[in-house]
This record gives sequence, C-alpha cells and structure tokens, in this order.
Amino acid sequence: MRYINDDLIEKTILITGGAGFIGSNLAFYFQENHPDANVVILDMFRSGETFSNGNLKSFGHFKNLIGFSGEIISGDINDRELLSRLESDYKFDYIFHEAAISDTTVLEQDLMIKTNINAYKDLLDLAVAHDANMIYASSAATYGNAESPQRVGREAPNNVYGFSKLSMDHLSREYMKKKSISIVGLRYFNAYGAGEYFKNSTASMVLQFGHQLLAGKNPRLFEDSDKILRDFIYIGDIIQANIKAMQPKESGIYNVGTGKARSFQDIVDILQKELDTELTCEYIPNPFIGSYQFHTEADITTTREALGYEPSFEMEDGIKAYVGEIKRIYATEVKQ
Repeated sequence: MRYINDDLIEKTILITGGAGFIGSNLAFYFQENHPDANVVILDMFRSGETFSNGNLKSFGHFKNLIGFSGEIISGDINDRELLSRLESDYKFDYIFHEAAISDTTVLEQDLMIKTNINAYKDLLDLAVAHDANMIYASSAATYGNAESPQRVGREAPNNVYGFSKLSMDHLSREYMKKKSISIVGLRYFNAYGAGEYFKNSTASMVLQFGHQLLAGKNPRLFEDSDKILRDFIYIGDIIQANIKAMQPKESGIYNVGTGKARSFQDIVDILQKELDTELTCEYIPNPFIGSYQFHTEADITTTREALGYEPSFEMEDGIKAYVGEIKRIYATEVKQ
C-alpha cells in the first residue's frame, strides 16, 4: 500500500540503521512502492562486539536486506568523517534516522549519549545542509512509568535509553524553531513484525511466544498477565506513520501506537489460535514489580491530526499477518 501520492522520482533517501528491524522494512517499502527513488542504507552491521550486559552492540544483519537492490554503506553514525563524506558526496531529500543503541538495559551511559544524542545532532546538521526532511525514531521509553494514556509532554524516563530519546526530542524542537526543514519524531510503542528476529533477546514477545509454541513448549507468562497491558503495534502501521511523516502538516513529536492496550495473555491466545496449538500456560512470579510498566497506551490524537495516521492492524490482524514469517524464521534460523 502506498501512503503518499508523490512518485519520489530522482529523490534520494537515506535510511540509517537500514539493516535493522524498522529500517529494513522502510527500505523494502520504497523499493516496492517507489522504485524510482534512490535509497541509501547506512548501518553498523553486527560484529562480535558486545556491551557489558552481554548483548550485541549492533543488531544490523545482512539477512534483513536480502532482495534489496539499493546502495548499502557499512558505517557508524559516530564517525564524523563518514558523515562528512555523506554531506559532500550525496544530496539527500529525506533522512529516516533509525540507527541507535536501542537496548534499554545497556549501562554504558557515555556511549548511549554519544550515539543517540550527539550523532543525531550531526545528522540534523546534514539534513539542514541538504534541505532534507528528517524523520527519526523517538520512543515510548521517554514516558517511563507515566500514567496512561501516554501523551507528549508527560515524560518521565527511568533509564538512560529513554533519557537519550527525550533529549533527541528536545534537540529536535530547537531545530524546528530555527530551521526550515520538516522534522518529525515518532515515539514507537511496542513494535512487532518481520525483521525483528535479529534483535535477539530484545525482539518482541509476539515472536518469542510464537517460537515457544512452535517448539512445543508451554508459554511462560508472569502472574496476572491478563492485567499487564501494552500498546502493541504491527510493523505495517510503523511504516505507515513513517511514510506519512514525510509530508506532515507540521513538524513535531508524535506517538505511534494503536491507541489500544492489550495484554500478554492476548498475545498467547491469538498465537495459539493461529498456530493451532493448545499448550498450557505456565504462570511465574513477576520479579520486576516496582520497576515494570503495567499499562501503556498511546494517545494518538495529534498523530492523526498532523500525519493523517490511522492504525490499520488490530492485534489479531497483525499476528495473523506475521505468523507465516514467525514459522519461516523458526524453520530457517531456530530449528537447526
């Protein structure tokens, strides 16, 4: 489905983090719906490097880009020499900034700030130099434990990741005051869908529960999981919001969710139906009580008004659309 009418002929689009979950989906959206656009991907493809928590420093994976025919650059957004070459060697019309340290459990505050805030400023300067519209990934993590529904202006981040994303939003507003380019920050809520497998342990519980069920394992949920609610959003609606953010009514920071909170129990029940399983759920004590969000729900009023965004996927629709990919990943990557 095309979300804008422009053909984007001879337009050049930069996608940072383009080998990751959302970035790769954006790349294929343009390839399939706007084949005359020039898409350039920048990604720090994974190596064996890890953070102190043991998780990989990059989730970018070549398998997310199999079938993509555009230009691919391996590089780090912290590399100012690389960004300087991008400024001199290209002329971008749109920048989709998805690259970040997105692992909320990372403890290296210095690298989080450098990567998520300082490098973003350099990319904003690149956008200004090229007169390119900027669409970037903010996060619902900016809200921390703020009460539902979460609204822009009611932030209370409780980790350095959420803090870094909120700082990106503050920086964006300063640029909005002074610069002529369009800048849109999208606060993603709990995203799931094709392309997330290589996020490893940070992939959605939709994928993780799906693979538990396919392995014949009883799904393990926290006690009272029917009362633990999140705004789960399918990748199709994430892409819709990004594309419509290319032509916003006005620059701003906007929530990207469904506006409906659903439970982890709902995920398992829908997956069991789609996978034709009847495994018994096991309930375990929640060790995160006191530091755990029990309810998130995006207020998407301004997103509708400014972007013309309207969620297309209820959880039942999203999981049904995703289940074939869950099975494929299980067969090709997990069951070996």
